[in-house]
Amino acid sequence: MIPISRIFVSGLAAVCLCASAAGEATPLTPEEISGAARTDELSIPMPGEFMASLNKVGKIDWSKLARLAIGTTYSSRPQNALNLGGLIADGYVAIEAEDAPQIKSIGKDILAIAKNLGLSKEVLERGSSIINFADQKQWDQLKEELEATQNEVKSGMAERKDDDLVTLVTVGGWLRATEVMSGYLAKNYSEGGARLLRQPGIVAFLNKRLEKLGEKTQEDAIVSVVRRKMAGVEKFIAFPLDKPPTAEELKQLSSLISEILKDITKKQNK
Repeated sequence: MIPISRIFVSGLAAVCLCASAAGEATPLTPEEISGAARTDELSIPMPGEFMASLNKVGKIDWSKLARLAIGTTYSSRPQNALNLGGLIADGYVAIEAEDAPQIKSIGKDILAIAKNLGLSKEVLERGSSIINFADQKQWDQLKEELEATQNEVKSGMAERKDDDLVTLVTVGGWLRATEVMSGYLAKNYSEGGARLLRQPGIVAFLNKRLEKLGEKTQEDAIVSVVRRKMAGVEKFIAFPLDKPPTAEELKQLSSLISEILKDITKKQNK
């Protein structure tokens, strides 16, 4: 089980280290640290905090980083959980783009998948708040509401002893955030920006959690694909601090993660 109430800062320290080494970024703020997803061994920054580090390397047109709407009905609970994590990351992209209609659409999709997982009680009120804040264009409040939504989803899963799903929501969100980061940096390359992707401790931890999933969850077709391909992702992310990936390597990373996300969003035969 991943205790939601316990927090360690080693993961954030790794992120801060790579950001400082970039020479174009600053350490995470106390607010960013408080927005970390809590796990039993380290803290994984929320997808929004990770992606927001792009703002430190230049002015970003976030509207170009959005993806097409994904489905909200999948045949397995693990696949629903992976896509829920990805949708939450999409919400942060829409907030950075200040795209109110997109935020409202994503909010509805999050609620739809949450219902599939039996979590509508946890997110129904949050979904209404997301729509209201979007209508009022209250971007800071939207970020807080999206963070609260993710935390409540994971808490609800933990209370139901759906610990495998907690892991998969985290993995789905991290993959989508990393796709956004690597895709942008491959096209707008700088060594400082490339260093923002260095997260050896985080990706190793996520892979460790995937290996510890229950037998039934591991047998899920999509989970099996994610576990296998995440090993390749780790090779790109765990680069030496003094040797950032090249633009071509970032392109390969972005392509690999995009491939994984396509697998995650593909409808499966029952």
